[in-house]
Amino acid sequence: MNINIDDFFEPVHFKDTLNELDYNITKPIVDFARSLSQLTYQSVYLIDYYKKGFLFVSDNPIFLCGRTADEVLKNGYQHYLNNVPEEDLLLLKKINDSGFDFLKNLSEEDRMQHSISYDFHLKQPIGKPILINHKLKPLLLDNSSNLWIALCLVSISSHAKAGNIRIKNEFDKSYFEYDLINNIWSEKPAILLKKREKDILRYSAQGLTMEQIAEMLFVSIDTIKFYKKQIFSKLKVKSITEATAIAIELSLF
Repeated sequence: MNINIDDFFEPVHFKDTLNELDYNITKPIVDFARSLSQLTYQSVYLIDYYKKGFLFVSDNPIFLCGRTADEVLKNGYQHYLNNVPEEDLLLLKKINDSGFDFLKNLSEEDRMQHSISYDFHLKQPIGKPILINHKLKPLLLDNSSNLWIALCLVSISSHAKAGNIRIKNEFDKSYFEYDLINNIWSEKPAILLKKREKDILRYSAQGLTMEQIAEMLFVSIDTIKFYKKQIFSKLKVKSITEATAIAIELSLF
């Protein structure tokens, strides 16, 4: 199956023509994205669904695949076609379509409160493709409630394979996962962590070892191991790195 740029924009149907005056409202958004990119190691960029391209691309290297930010900005969605392996490109198309299907069933207010997270590979100038985590959040809708501008954050994934598609509401602890086999969204209940489990995740995120965490919490190493097993079971993961990433993603701290 050959995928082209227009395939990613099929779900969006703009009724109005947007002109330069309309785009004045996007200038503060670009300034915000630029400032955000200076505070994080993550790649930051803005998707412009009306112009079918990018509105801003930061110079943080994770997303650039060896190109400059200006080159990626100019190439827009061609950057995906050039640098995402074919299998993951098909995955991105499925995520794109299922994400818009989910979005169209929400009110305008709710659309602005949801974000989607997923993993896919990006080719690199040297070495194997890297698995990245991609988060996308609507920032601006047009007068017909179409998604116009979206903020994207790119970081190294903590998972072992592509997929891991989740949608969450920033005001709700529950979330939705996409089943790639059955092609359906399913709501997942809020994950409740005990205070001690949160402490262990927080200290782990700071780079502390189990011995250091045990000393900080005045407990034994065996106690830390017990709570880690509980954390892994609740989050359905196999490593503290993955557990920490999911806890941050789902705002469990």
